[in-house]
Amino acid sequence: MSSTPNEKDVESLSLDDVKVDVARQESPVTSIDEKSKLYRLTRFLGRYGVETHGIAPIPEEERVDTKRFQLFMIWFSSNMNLTNLTSGAAGPVAFRLSFRDSAIVFLVADVLSLLIPATFGIFGPQLGTRSMVQARFSWGYYGAILPSIFNVASMMGYLILGVMVGGQLLAGASGHLSSTDGIVILTMLSFVVTFCGYKFIHWFACLAWIPSLLGMFVMLGVGGKHLHPSNYAMDDTPPATAAAVLSFAATVGAANLAWCTMTPDYGVYHDARSSPMIFARTYFGLFIPSLMTHLLGAAFASAASSVPAWAAAYEGGNNTGGLVAAILEPVHGFGKFLLVTMALSIVGACGPIMYSFGMSLMNVHPVFAKIPRYIFAMVATAIGIPLAIYAERNFYSSLVTFLDIIGYWTGSFSAIILMEHVVFRRLEFTRYKVEEWNNPRKLPPGLAAVLAFALSFALIVPCMDQSFFVGPLAKKGTGDLGIMVGFALTCITYTALRAVEKWLFPSHDA
Repeated sequence: MSSTPNEKDVESLSLDDVKVDVARQESPVTSIDEKSKLYRLTRFLGRYGVETHGIAPIPEEERVDTKRFQLFMIWFSSNMNLTNLTSGAAGPVAFRLSFRDSAIVFLVADVLSLLIPATFGIFGPQLGTRSMVQARFSWGYYGAILPSIFNVASMMGYLILGVMVGGQLLAGASGHLSSTDGIVILTMLSFVVTFCGYKFIHWFACLAWIPSLLGMFVMLGVGGKHLHPSNYAMDDTPPATAAAVLSFAATVGAANLAWCTMTPDYGVYHDARSSPMIFARTYFGLFIPSLMTHLLGAAFASAASSVPAWAAAYEGGNNTGGLVAAILEPVHGFGKFLLVTMALSIVGACGPIMYSFGMSLMNVHPVFAKIPRYIFAMVATAIGIPLAIYAERNFYSSLVTFLDIIGYWTGSFSAIILMEHVVFRRLEFTRYKVEEWNNPRKLPPGLAAVLAFALSFALIVPCMDQSFFVGPLAKKGTGDLGIMVGFALTCITYTALRAVEKWLFPSHDA
């Protein structure tokens, strides 16, 4: 379990986090009234281990946690669940690709796209900054509000996706629960994990993957006889086109890129020594379960149409929980037990997502930064439950559209962060003046980042291939290249614009 040096330090962090030296930081953030009930509640919760630290960077002397295996486990647990299996099933279901074509896409897309979030994972231990706070060193104090808003929406979307799949699993395990009931249960459990904070999330992640991995092995054991090439051939499946392959690769890459706005958040208390090992743990923690669950999802989805019981339970690709329940039916009661535990393990992914939702929201406005972190777990719960119930009605259409939209902005966002670090910080973390994290007069103005981000959509939009819009370039049969061209264009435009910005505003050197 991740921990800070001692309990006195935890309490000190809690109080300092809501008291900001306005003169030194030049920030509009003010302190919470020490006589208020909210202040007393925050202090009380901090004494019992609930994390009350907000978005202020963790000082170097407090980044001493040596349990670096947690940097592997947090991402292994977040991806070793049926949410990723659902993403894998999108190849055969939504893009009408064969299992072979889907597998090739997974291998290439997972290997390449996960390099970026793994790289970003180094920033947390090195700087002690959360993802959206670290963005201020390229986007500026006010410019960073833009990706923070986008990330709030992205985290809410992934939370909805996770509880939707889990709700279907719980409904499949019980004749008395509906998927709506399951959504409510899992969202509330995610709230409990998030409410407790950083240390509890890391502890929970060390356990949450076990039921999912066990359940997937049992699925292979009882359903593996149907995973045969002869069952993968679907009469109505046309030959794979370049457009379909590229569009699916973009969807997979978009889902993977989304982790880049989270990976820094879960290493801010960890020892920063050995960046290569931090990278390796983060990368393989993401890659191993992603590839496994993607392949498993594509395999069972491809075979489902050839097994009548699976096809009926799958409901045309809209009920992953029903498919898993049908696969596990031969093991009877044990199968239902596995369904329940696999559904609960999804909380291992939803907890961190809800946590990053709150951290990003605190970065949107100084007023939000004054509100204790655990309050935003309540906000996410209140918003997530009704939206998940509504979105479940059109599952795969909602899933693919959502993942691609996230990919468009995260591609451009990650390009800006990378170019700032590689070109202008020369890969040296000492070039970041972390103590100025809340000082608009020292942080970059953010004009270069915002303009480069906006310009990228001038090329992304023509390359979009979505159910609601197909751009003129995509109409020529190229597939959805929006994420890739957006990333490349942002790398070029940000580098040029940032050079001009540094020349025009030399005093903004944080």
